[in-house]
Amino acid sequence: MSTHLPKNSSRRQFLLSGSLATMGLFLAGKANASSLLLAAKPDSKFAGVQIGAITYSYRSLPGSIEQVLQYCIDSNISAIELMGDAAEDFAGKPKNPNPRPMMGPPTPGQARPQMTDEQRAKMAAYQKEVAEWRASVSMDKFKEVKKMFDKAGIDIYAFKPNALGPNNTDAEVEYALKAAKALGAKSVTIELPTDPAQSQRLGDLGAKHKMYIGYHLHTTATDTAWDVALGQSPYNSMNLDCGHYIAAGGNNTTASLLKLIESKADRITSMHIKDRKNKDNGGQNQVWGQGNTPLKEILTLMKEKKYKFPATIELEYDIPAGSDPVSEVKKCVAYAKNILVG
Repeated sequence: MSTHLPKNSSRRQFLLSGSLATMGLFLAGKANASSLLLAAKPDSKFAGVQIGAITYSYRSLPGSIEQVLQYCIDSNISAIELMGDAAEDFAGKPKNPNPRPMMGPPTPGQARPQMTDEQRAKMAAYQKEVAEWRASVSMDKFKEVKKMFDKAGIDIYAFKPNALGPNNTDAEVEYALKAAKALGAKSVTIELPTDPAQSQRLGDLGAKHKMYIGYHLHTTATDTAWDVALGQSPYNSMNLDCGHYIAAGGNNTTASLLKLIESKADRITSMHIKDRKNKDNGGQNQVWGQGNTPLKEILTLMKEKKYKFPATIELEYDIPAGSDPVSEVKKCVAYAKNILVG
């Protein structure tokens, strides 16, 4: 029997081979296009104003450092205030074998649950273990985190570890400042202490390490609330939250907020933006554009004055049904972009 293919079979084979080759080129082109898309870096700087996000915004999602990085990329966020847990876990922070249960608002008429003596003892032992780890840990893993985010086009401008409180040792505070520097941050952030001795301590350690301490406030914010801390050290600074300021009500108005930003611009290292109702309207967090925070006026002021500190999205409103934190942060970025560039 002949082993030669009939002429029409040869032709069909040739056409099939050509089609497969063409398909291969097509798929290769698609793969290259996908690679280009994957390589595209986020960009949330508009008209000179850096829009960032605090990674607390993704708190309801799984929180490894790699996952947090992907959330930022998917949200089109190119600069962040990084919460401490993901970076510390990546660096090998000891795991809490007996985590304290999450404690939300107490039921009306009921006292907030308290830890037992055994739980307190276990927590104290764990805190000591963490303090010892922080006092001796290498900065190599934090530098690795910086490289990961740099490669993706994301700047870490602030670091918020749970290591700056009055119960934390000086070694822990200095660890936090060193870790922030390794991450490329310009400041660490923490709630403004009620005890001036603590802001003095932090300011002194900040000066030692050339790292700013950005103090945050909720609805206790006033025009003069930061004055003592700012007077204690040039490394004490403001992490002003515009939404909380407006929700506080009283003398806190749109006009006073804009005046505060202008008067303290040289002491603001980062600023939170969210939309909240004012006190008279209930103070609730709102989808952007539905509250009383003057987002347009704030961002326009930053654009006109060419302020270099970032405006940090802090997602705190209820996520609409069918959505997720990444989608909502992305919407906030788009909202800010529309204000700044139209």
